[in-house]
Amino acid sequence: MDKRKTPVPGTSALDAWAEARLAEMERASLRREILEVEPLAGMRVRRNGRELLNFSSNDYLGLAQHPQIKKVAAEAAEQYGAGAGASRHVTGTHPVYPELETELAAMKQAEAACVFGSGYLANIGVIPALAGKGDLVVMDKLCHACIYDGVKLSGAAVERYSHNSLDSLNNILKDSNNYNNCIIITETVFSMDGDRAPVKELLAMAERHNAWLMTDDAHGFGVVEPEARAHIQMGTLSKAVGSYGGYVCASRPVIEYIKNRARSLMFTTALPPAIVAGALASLTVMRADSERGRKALGNARRFTEMLGLPEAQSAIVPMILGSAEAALAASRKLEEGGFLVQAIRPPTVPANTARLRFTFSALHLDEDIESMIKYIKDNKLYLQSNVKNES
Repeated sequence: MDKRKTPVPGTSALDAWAEARLAEMERASLRREILEVEPLAGMRVRRNGRELLNFSSNDYLGLAQHPQIKKVAAEAAEQYGAGAGASRHVTGTHPVYPELETELAAMKQAEAACVFGSGYLANIGVIPALAGKGDLVVMDKLCHACIYDGVKLSGAAVERYSHNSLDSLNNILKDSNNYNNCIIITETVFSMDGDRAPVKELLAMAERHNAWLMTDDAHGFGVVEPEARAHIQMGTLSKAVGSYGGYVCASRPVIEYIKNRARSLMFTTALPPAIVAGALASLTVMRADSERGRKALGNARRFTEMLGLPEAQSAIVPMILGSAEAALAASRKLEEGGFLVQAIRPPTVPANTARLRFTFSALHLDEDIESMIKYIKDNKLYLQSNVKNES
């Protein structure tokens, strides 16, 4: 007897399967909906016809709407066209690309850089280029999904150490000499918890064990300065930089090797000229105005201070509520008050650690933060345990 479910009349078996899975997500409060968000002035947006203060954007320095950056991007599109037209290895490396890579390398104090189509593409390309069968990758348990995906694609053995635990990492590294090469991977600022990795200590441990340290600086770049420079520094151009794309910085031989081996670079179309030029213009602003990063961090710390939380280590502050239902309810309540704070649920975070993820920008005003805190307190939304969980 065929045990497969009979399709609903008028639908295909695929439709029935998808509808059943969606219903499961709905029951668990894990179904996502992509909603249109229209940027307005400052950190205000319009969603579902309502104007909201946005506390869910990764535009930490407020550069995505910077008039000079938009002007430069528009000029690049006018000069070089709307699209790149090919992969970087064919004809897609338009003249702005080398300038951007030179500037990134300088800012990250590295010999060279390579720009990818996104941070996700960088991680799923760089990691398999550097690691494979016979190698070991050791990653923090709370590393982003794209890092884990890159590790799986590599075919290397993988071990996960307890979050930010040097003892846990050291225990794993005791057996690293059984492998050809070993790469340690961490985020510098963890995207869902906002805490920082002990990069200086990780680098020292890597060198003691003849391993390579790779950092993902997606949420730290432009906001917090790393305490040490890893052998391989990956990051994005879509957060503090306010544009789009990903990059990796390292020694010149390593970058040349990555350019020849990273499939997510070689087999995808290059970024449009406007995106690359906009990112380059953003880096120029970042160099000239470091106050923006301090303001974003200061806004996050103002928030934690006023709520009696541990001092923010980055522009990200989580409010852990436990269940997906509780996080969604709190997010809806904040939206009623005019604040956009997205609920983050599994599988993005571990089970029972659904949360509100507050992100702060240099463009947030003191009164923006104060009004939100008053609303949180008046509506008794603050239930955070502030306990870091692992899975």
